[in-house]
This record gives sequence, C-alpha cells and structure tokens, in this order.
Amino acid sequence: MKKWQPLIYALLISAGILIESFNSPKNTTTKGSKINGILEMVESHYVDTINTINFEDKAINAILSELDPHSSYISINDFKSVEEDMQGSFSGIGVQFNIIDDSIVVVSPISGGPSEKLGIQSGDRIVTVEKEDVASTGIKNDGVVQLLRGEKGTTVNIKIKRKGQTQLMDFAIVRDDIPLYSVDAGIMLTNDIGYIKVNRFAAKTYEEMMEKAHILTSKGMQKLILDLRNNPGGYLHIASQMCDEFLKDGELIVFTEGRNRSKEETYATDFGSLENIKIIALINEGSASASEIVSGALQDNDRGLVIGRRSFGKGLVQEQINLNDGSVVRLTTQRYYTPSGRCIQKDYGENAKDYYLEQYTRDGDTEYPNNLKYTTKNGRTVYGGGGITPDITIERDSAVNYLQINKMISKGWVNEFCFEKSEGLKNITHYNKINTTAIYQEYLSYIKQKDTDFKLELGTLEKSYFKNLLLATISRNLWDNDTYYEVLSLEDEYIQKAISEF
Repeated sequence: MKKWQPLIYALLISAGILIESFNSPKNTTTKGSKINGILEMVESHYVDTINTINFEDKAINAILSELDPHSSYISINDFKSVEEDMQGSFSGIGVQFNIIDDSIVVVSPISGGPSEKLGIQSGDRIVTVEKEDVASTGIKNDGVVQLLRGEKGTTVNIKIKRKGQTQLMDFAIVRDDIPLYSVDAGIMLTNDIGYIKVNRFAAKTYEEMMEKAHILTSKGMQKLILDLRNNPGGYLHIASQMCDEFLKDGELIVFTEGRNRSKEETYATDFGSLENIKIIALINEGSASASEIVSGALQDNDRGLVIGRRSFGKGLVQEQINLNDGSVVRLTTQRYYTPSGRCIQKDYGENAKDYYLEQYTRDGDTEYPNNLKYTTKNGRTVYGGGGITPDITIERDSAVNYLQINKMISKGWVNEFCFEKSEGLKNITHYNKINTTAIYQEYLSYIKQKDTDFKLELGTLEKSYFKNLLLATISRNLWDNDTYYEVLSLEDEYIQKAISEF
C-alpha cells in the first residue's frame, strides 16, 4: 500500500472530502500542489487504466483506517440504506418475510402498509416480481429487498401463491413509506414494573420510547427496566433527550471535547416526565456509544442501577461530512465523557479484528488501576478504561454453550418451523396454552428431515432456553413483538435479576 500513498492522498483530496462539511476545517490544498501534480502524471502516463471510482473508495477507507476504528467512509450505494435505518423509514411494499424452502414467504404485512391494504396475508408466497421468477431461484434476503424496495409512489407487480387457492393472485402494489422501529417492545412485566427494549438511537427513537412509556405509565408502571443490550448506539442528541426524561433539572448528562472542538456540556432540563419512575438499565458487551451515554448518565447521577456485563467501550463522536458525489465521511472529532469525567473509549488494539472482538475475550470486569476510579454524585466508585462497568454483573456461564442453537437459527430452521407451526395454532388465545414440550418434540422430528446428520445435543439450561425461544417465536407469529419479548423475559437472567432488585 505504501507505494500507492501519493496516489491515495491525491484521490482523497480530489474527492472534495471537506466540501459542505459541518463545523469542519477548510480544504487548504492549492491547485498547484505536488499531490495534484502526481495525480495528473499518473492519469497521463500510468501503464494501465484505473477504475477511479472504485479506487477512490478503497483509498479513502485505507486512510481513515489509520485514524481510529470509527472514522469511516460510506459510499453512495451504502449511504441510502444507512440513512433509511437511522431516519426510521424506507419506501417499499410493507411486508415482513422469510425465505422458506427457497420461497419468499410473507410472515406478516406491516400494519397500515400498502400490502395490508390490498389484502396480502401471512403465509402468502411471492412467486414473481415484475414477471421475474423468484421461487426456487436461490434468492437471498438482500435480493428480496432490492426487488421490493423502491421510490415512494412507484408500482411493483407481483404474483402470489395462497394456500387453498389453485390460481396465482396478481397484485399491483404502490410503494409507500414504511416505518423502521427502533423500540422493539414496551410491556408490563408485573403490576408495576414496565419493560422497554431499545435497539438503536435513531431519529425517532425518543418519540417511540416516550409513546411506550406513556402507555405503560397509564397501566400503572412505577418501575422501568430499560433494555439497551446489543444496542450499538446512534445519535448522541437522542440519547441526551432520553436521559432528560429521567434526570432532574441541572444534572449533567454528558460532555464532549476534541482537539478542534471546544468543551460542550449537556444538562437535563425541568421537563422530565419520568423523574419519579425507578429505573434499571440493562447492558452487555454489545451496548455501545449512545447506549453507554444513557447508562453512564444514570449511573453517575445515582439515578438507577446498571445491570449486565461491561459495555463495548465506544467514547468517540463522529461528524458527518458530505462529499460532492453524495457519499459521506464520518470523522471522529470529539470524545464524550460521562458526568463523573469518564471517557469510556477502550484501547484501539493491534487491529480492527482485535478491537471488535475484545469484549468477547475479556478476563473479567472487576480489576482496574486506581487512576481509572471515578466518583458518582453520591460518592460511589465507578470505573473508566473501556466501557460502562455495571453495578451488578451477570457473569458469563462458561459451561453453557449456545453454538448449536445459533447454528439452527442461522440456517433458518427455527423461523421456518415456528412459522409453519403457528399456522395450525391460530385458534390459541394465549401462549400459556401452548405445550412447549410437545412443540420441542415436533421440532426434533422436523430437523431430522432437514439434516439427518445433525444431532441436537443440548444441556439442561440450553434446552430450557431453546424451548422458550420456540414458544416466543411462535407467539410473535400469532400475536406481536410485545408478546415475543414477554415470553423471552420468563427465561431472561438479566430481566429476572432486575425484577428482584426493585
């Protein structure tokens, strides 16, 4: 790569990386610089033709990878999907689907979406899209998304095979905005304990969370379990809005500071509507960035307990810089600090692989040098040095092995079995009426048909977890996501520990 460095730098600068940037320094490169001269020389004299667009992408990534693990380049093609995810909607036909037996099967039409309005049902199999055969062609999830998503107002023509119908059914579906929710569930676990699961901090996360919170409050919620496990983060200002609802006026939420950015402190206001709700936050190794801001603010202000395992350790703030062609660079410009002064960014490690796998190779969460000790508002000791260390740790049980379960999930067997099983259980009124032992035995017969060489060998804990997972997945097909999480909570060590701590 070193022999290409002059060209790499030339391509990077020629991309206009700092044009139209927000709060970023000006591009000071002059037209007659050495780098531009080298670029012109390569273009005029290099022996082979260079694919400039592809090379620019690789060059920019190569440079940013030398800075830190989170400064990143997002190409034009990737940026649209990233934006859709963070803005909370996309344009499409509005169905949840699974690929079962090499067919696109509608799990459920999204409520209020164009497919539901046209009468598309759970169990429908999409056979063609715009006269293109999509059944038994080996199509993958990404391929389905590309076919069904598109500009709002455009029409996609599909043919559907419906159970009990001999003829294919024609549908002309006009694509519309489909919401992407960042709050997975909001349920009551007991008469006074509510539970809210947040999967990321997107543009509408605060609104979604507050809508769930108000519903739960009306049902008698006095205590809340806020589940931030495996939440990779997102917008910092959304995390601050969420904290403001729980913290009292004037309490510090977070502060940021960078070499070319002045210190900025964010404080809670007097508008918090959940200040009297007792709260416990759940975190694990997959909780990062904005998740760590929320859990750190609750912990440092002694507002509530944090339960789980030490979080990922991302304490860097990226600013988005728009390039001329519609691609973007997200450049690290600041570090953020919890109210006690902790910067929870962990060490970058030797390489990206080590950095992203570090949380799964930790020896423990309890030993820290004295210079990493900090004090909360009420004088409790908390620790910096990489992630938020919980007040109560859920130890990893090295004897429990979920490898076979994860393998079955990745193969699609679990979703496929549960979907087919739920078809015959539509008259069931509550999940407690489903015989999990019988369901498990049926599943054992099912996987023998899938792979005669696959031998399922689960221990007592793994089997209990898996039977509950089957029940939860069937329940989601029969009812909704809230029921799915309600069933999962019954066997969830984190949640059960939180309930016992209130």
